[in-house]
Amino acid sequence: MRKFNITVNGKNYAVEVEEIGGDAAVSAPVKAVPVATAAPAPAAAPVGAGKPVNSPMPGLVKKLCFANGATVKEGDTIIILEAMKMDTPVSAPSAGVITYSTSEGTNVDTGAVLCTIA
Repeated sequence: MRKFNITVNGKNYAVEVEEIGGDAAVSAPVKAVPVATAAPAPAAAPVGAGKPVNSPMPGLVKKLCFANGATVKEGDTIIILEAMKMDTPVSAPSAGVITYSTSEGTNVDTGAVLCTIA
């Protein structure tokens, strides 16, 4: 038997797999056993970076609408999230300079820090 740690959807599993060759039969089914791990810490904003903007839902970061360091106005669409084939705009809660904490093509969870506005 060979043992492996596998992560599926953020959850770790310890699995045992029997290696077989030729006409040998599998003697036991493969079992997945959850492994206790600490929950990942939420992404922290840099010190003094301003107000964090959190993801309102899980989804794919489809588009960053501004460059890092750009000045945004309150209400500007700063990120487009895609979930269930629908685009959802994320608006700036205040005016300031934007610093992204994510990138296009990244999957994020609800509450993940997307950027900060200072």
